[in-house]
Parts: sequence; C-alpha cells; structure tokens
Amino acid sequence: MNPYVRDRINRKLETLSDERLYQVLDYVEFLESKYAEKPAAVTNVFQKFTDGVEDTLRAGGLAASTVTEAVGFLNKAMGVLNNVAQTTKTVATDVVSTARTVADQIGAPPPGTATGAPAAAAPAAAPPAAPAGPPADLSAAAGSPPPAPSAPPSPSPLP
Repeated sequence: MNPYVRDRINRKLETLSDERLYQVLDYVEFLESKYAEKPAAVTNVFQKFTDGVEDTLRAGGLAASTVTEAVGFLNKAMGVLNNVAQTTKTVATDVVSTARTVADQIGAPPPGTATGAPAAAAPAAAPPAAPAGPPADLSAAAGSPPPAPSAPPSPSPLP
C-alpha cells in the first residue's frame, strides 16, 4: 500500500464520527469483496473473535459509541491474552534452553534428539528376577496331587 495514500486517508478518517467510520468500513469491505487483488492479511483468533462480536453488535442496531466501547474492552482483553501467550512461550523456551544446558553438562543427549537406538530396545543382559520365597510346587501345576507331609503338624499348647 502506498504510504502517502494511507496517510491521506487516515487524515480524512480522523474528521469523521464513529457512525460514519462504520459506513466507511462497510464500503471498504464491499470494495475488498469485489476488487481485492490479494487475500486479506490473516488475523489471529482473538482479532477474528473481536471482529465477529463487533459485527454482531452492529447488526443488532446498537449505537456506534456502545459498539466502540465494547470493542475497546475486547481489545484490552486481547492484549492481556497476547501477553500471557508471549510469556508462556518465553518460559517454555527458557525451560528447553535450561534442559539442553544441563544435558550438555552431564553428557546426556539433549531433549528432542535421537539417541541412535530406539527406546523400546532395552538390553537383555539380566534375566528376570525370581520371586523371593520358597520355590513353587511344580507337581500341582502338572495335575498330580501334592506330596503328603512327612509328619503332622504338632498342636500348640493352649495356656
């Protein structure tokens, strides 16, 4: 866009009321739908939401000043949410950077890098541990009865 034309249009727009500015916006959107040479710039989710709310309020017949005030509040909320998103991104970047630094210091591969061997291929050097306790009687598992005890248990004396 030619910066001189944009500045001239902005100077003219500054003299108009909010209601006339909405008429200008409607006309610009009409011209865009008929004659746009390239697609409009992609806006983020928050801006699309704000534009949708603004269009809905205008279609409901609210005064331009009310719509302007509501959109102002939404823009402030959008700024807060964008700051939260940016802060979250910064914190995540710092965490990854710290993890890589620690991994370099201890000689481990940094997170997100291939180690050369799949994680599921664990070395089979040690056999599984046997259960602690007496060995199981294998004859019961084979279907034969267990051997009879050599002596009956002695009853304990009652006091």
